[in-house]
Amino acid sequence: MKKLLLAALLAALAPAARAQVVIKLGTLAPQGSTWHELLKEMAQRWEQVSNGQVKLRIYAGGAQGSEGDMVRKLGIGQLQAAAISNVGMHDVIPEPQGLSVPFMFRDEAQMECAFDKVRPQVETTLDRRGLVAIQWSKVGAIHLFCDSPHKSPADMRDAKIWAWEGDPKSVEAFRVAGLKPVVLSSSDIVPSLQTGMIDCVPNVPLYVLTARLFERANYMMDLPWSYMIGATIVRKDTWERIPADLRPKLLAVAKELGQKVDAEVKRLNADAVTAMGKQGLTVVPGDAAAWRTAMEKTWPVVRGGVVPADFFDQVKAARDACAMK
Repeated sequence: MKKLLLAALLAALAPAARAQVVIKLGTLAPQGSTWHELLKEMAQRWEQVSNGQVKLRIYAGGAQGSEGDMVRKLGIGQLQAAAISNVGMHDVIPEPQGLSVPFMFRDEAQMECAFDKVRPQVETTLDRRGLVAIQWSKVGAIHLFCDSPHKSPADMRDAKIWAWEGDPKSVEAFRVAGLKPVVLSSSDIVPSLQTGMIDCVPNVPLYVLTARLFERANYMMDLPWSYMIGATIVRKDTWERIPADLRPKLLAVAKELGQKVDAEVKRLNADAVTAMGKQGLTVVPGDAAAWRTAMEKTWPVVRGGVVPADFFDQVKAARDACAMK
């Protein structure tokens, strides 16, 4: 009788032991890029750590559409995860975009210091939207890449600059600065540069190199325009299907690989500028004072329009506190 009961118990437990959580993850990271390799390694490590219970399937290079498309697919469960930028995250929550306000920070270290102070609130807000940030990464300084040299906002009067779709207040902010934004999906950047629909793209050097955007936008302003971070987010309901004892182990893997790639990306962004320079990229000195004046005029539009007013104020206060260190 005891043997029969034991057999029945084992039979009941067996399906649970075999249950596998499959997480489909989308990203714009190009195939073979540093970010893509990080995700691939994370997938392998997660499968090992979980003894096959957690399987991460990665759809890179925009295979699942723009970051906005991926966010929509997260909402309806077609994707369970996405590795996206804080700017692209505005379709989920607007707060992280406060870290990419042009000319808000003196340098990347100041931005990172400010983010550390406001990060708990960002993650709490994500949690309320049913999402878990399992890893944050430093994507790097955004520079302005154009098809002709531009040193100041006045030089940009006739240039058409790419703006993220689905973010009308950012478009309004660009116009306040005297720029001409063209709203496009991120997946349309390459053909739009080729056809002349846009002349300038703000992005990080490593992405510009990997996506070969510099072949058309072959002038880079030396001033950091703003700074970009990224996050790997997972649907909370999917995350909670993973056994509770496994989740800390998976988070530890994600954090370890995130720190590893942060150091690598910083070096690769610098190397990307050198590599593009050998292939025709020209670095243009920017007029820092003119740009700062122009972009600070946009802050009243950004505050409350792009980023919630109270969070914008918190980021600014965190920046000021970091400046005193």
